[in-house]
Amino acid sequence: MPSYVVREWDKLAYGDNVGQIPVHFADQLATLARRARFAGKGGSGVLEHGRHALRARGVVGILAAENCSLEILPKIDVAAEEPVEKQNAAIRKRLIHMLAVALNLKLDLGSLTELAWQRETLLEILIRIFCDKLTEAVRKGMPRRYVEQEDDLSALRGRLDVARQFTRHAVNPSRLACRFDVLSEDTSLNRIMKAAVSYLSRMSRSSGNQQRLRELAFVYAEIADISPSTLRWDDVVIDRTNRRWRELLSMAKLFLEGRYQTTTGGAGHGTALLFEMNTLFEEYVGRLTSRALQGTNLTVTLQGGLVSCLELEEPRRELFQTKPDILIRRNGKVTHVIDTKWKKLSSRIDDPKQGVSQADIYQMMAYGQLYRAPRLTLLYPHHPELKGKELDPVRHRINGNKAILETASLDVGNGKNITDRLQHLLMSDDCSD
Repeated sequence: MPSYVVREWDKLAYGDNVGQIPVHFADQLATLARRARFAGKGGSGVLEHGRHALRARGVVGILAAENCSLEILPKIDVAAEEPVEKQNAAIRKRLIHMLAVALNLKLDLGSLTELAWQRETLLEILIRIFCDKLTEAVRKGMPRRYVEQEDDLSALRGRLDVARQFTRHAVNPSRLACRFDVLSEDTSLNRIMKAAVSYLSRMSRSSGNQQRLRELAFVYAEIADISPSTLRWDDVVIDRTNRRWRELLSMAKLFLEGRYQTTTGGAGHGTALLFEMNTLFEEYVGRLTSRALQGTNLTVTLQGGLVSCLELEEPRRELFQTKPDILIRRNGKVTHVIDTKWKKLSSRIDDPKQGVSQADIYQMMAYGQLYRAPRLTLLYPHHPELKGKELDPVRHRINGNKAILETASLDVGNGKNITDRLQHLLMSDDCSD
């Protein structure tokens, strides 16, 4: 099955040449993209179905139609002098790193060869990681728990169900209505794992992954089949006896629940695994901020605050509730508000405003007023065209106010010491009293 690659905000022209996509395949993928949750009212939130090309937007991942697939990769700057295949491999690594941080996963990527990173799509890489981790876990033993059962036996087992005994067996005392506990593998956790294996078997196009999934399906053959919509996620308790399953549960949620992505399906239509980069970047930076400030006298709140802009007097009611991406406090007082933007900043030489929208500035000024924060940061992804260094903030004093509003950028293409680099920004030139 042919597979195509495009980066967000780039175009994939129609045609039969290398680097192009046949029109009938483009039509299939555009139809599938319009069914995704991120498609929006006009249906072009994932792909713009133009006259001469498909154009990707701010959503990345995989669209797998009946006869073809399209991988949309994020605009993460990597070594431009490298061949395209190696660039794409580097981007896949960085994207999976962002997912691992956002989901608080510890992924061992050492088993994947450089050739696999270049040849496999993001979806197949994620499936392979999940299969390897699940195979390792089941080899150590599937989780079991005691499940209460009822049965009519000739000898007492467990305890007698008195009500059932004197209704069903009133005239047949040779049968005893028993209620007892059985140590079973048919648990909610194992049902979730089986549902993930079944779902990924329909998604994967890799022969290697299909083989891994068939082996896992055999292991889970005795576990009940439950549709993803009826899985009992709240029934799963991760404790010291099954903590090695924590990351597998998070990955199963990634595939089945749609925390950052959306999945669509249907006979003859295909499936999609999509991630909105705005949301992923926000969660990624939030997790890194929490790590960077561990052990300091600062505390971090993600998507908190919840202070409203307006308050009605009659009837008393609050309107326009705010939810900043990151709030940093010292001794309960907000000292820093950070809002992430998955947008490309301009160089100060080219544009004094750096392409920052007026709406974003107004939003940050509102945060400064409502939370009495002396420091406000708009944080963007870094790219080589910016003349300043990564995390080197451009600061502005708000007129009539002591607060500082700054723009800064984080190089997500460089994963080395990223927590330390972010800590340098967060701890530098504290503007609080």
